[in-house]
Amino acid sequence: MSLFRRVGIIARLDKSQILETVKSLMEYLAEKGSQPVLERGLAAMMPGLKVASSPLKELGNECDLVMVVGGDGSFLGAARAICNYDIPVIGINRGTLGFLTDISPHTLKEELDPIFRGEYYEEKRFMIEAKIKRQNRPSGEGIALNDLVLHPGKSARMIRFDLFIDDQFVMNQKSDGLIVATPTGSTAYALSAGGPIMLPKLDALVLVPMHPHTLSNRPIVIDANARIRIVVCETNLTYPSVSCDGQLNITTAPGDEIHITKKEGGIRLIHPKTHDFYDVCRDKLGWQSSYKS
Repeated sequence: MSLFRRVGIIARLDKSQILETVKSLMEYLAEKGSQPVLERGLAAMMPGLKVASSPLKELGNECDLVMVVGGDGSFLGAARAICNYDIPVIGINRGTLGFLTDISPHTLKEELDPIFRGEYYEEKRFMIEAKIKRQNRPSGEGIALNDLVLHPGKSARMIRFDLFIDDQFVMNQKSDGLIVATPTGSTAYALSAGGPIMLPKLDALVLVPMHPHTLSNRPIVIDANARIRIVVCETNLTYPSVSCDGQLNITTAPGDEIHITKKEGGIRLIHPKTHDFYDVCRDKLGWQSSYKS
């Protein structure tokens, strides 16, 4: 009997190679005695197949494992959809970097066989959520696995904001914005902006200023359970946005407050037992792979 009875499959829909990988994955699951459940949009792209399907937001309730075929962007979207369900997730890489999707589509059987025998490495990745308040009333909210980013939106102007951590005033800043990243997101946009790489198991957040107007502003690493409050200054002439994993944008207005906290629950990410974070960094970031005296 399969360790995972019903397996949800989520995939990007813009590449024929991805659909081929999905078909291979379904054949593999059939061999293992597992029932695939396709995300409804994916199922519509494969009309000749008789297979169970489910809306994305309900997939976590239908399955005891979810597989994401695509790149890290696909994984981020899937994570936000299923984060309220306590089910493990596997990423199959059909993108570029693949920090989160580390199973190769060319070696599916070799890498998945041990996992389906229960031989795998599991880690918990936490998420963060933003709640926007306008005149003390809710005006928007969003969640992210990688990062929440305050940015000018379509404007090229800098923005000014006040930053508070656990109700303590930290600074007033004029910049292109602020990145609030989890350890998962520390190797993404935050890294490009000069932030540090954080080990995935750390219970911490990093706040990375984006092109600050003063050279003394540097990234700050804080406790993940801290309460972050960002006040968009009334003097701003533009309407900044809060971006969730670069995929969902919430428009703010001068005077708005952005409250960022750690979200309850998270994502159970499954890797092969051979998974090594430093090896991933060497591969994806081009670090030297051997010592030479």
